[in-house]
Amino acid sequence: MRSGASLAALDLTLYEVGNVVAKRYQDPGEARRIVQAILRTCGDDLLRVDRELIDEAIDVVAEHGLSSYDAAYVAAARRWGRQLVSLDIRDLVSKGLAVTPDAADYP
Repeated sequence: MRSGASLAALDLTLYEVGNVVAKRYQDPGEARRIVQAILRTCGDDLLRVDRELIDEAIDVVAEHGLSSYDAAYVAAARRWGRQLVSLDIRDLVSKGLAVTPDAADYP
């Protein structure tokens, strides 16, 4: 990771944006703009899924009953010592696995 970097994203985030914004909200142009903003903001801190992360995510699935996607975010935050920020109150925030953007610690 870049020294002094404060924000990172899991590569799965780019697909999640496509699902939500392009599919659910029917706005592919906005999905592209958000993806480009994530890429500009995170740069080298776009964290990649690898075999070990998948194994860690499977453990999180078993421990918390999350989807594999949500578990991947939790596993990535744990592995890289990052604070997970999410609007998923039901599955992540309520279980203490993430914080809302308003509660996040920003440098």
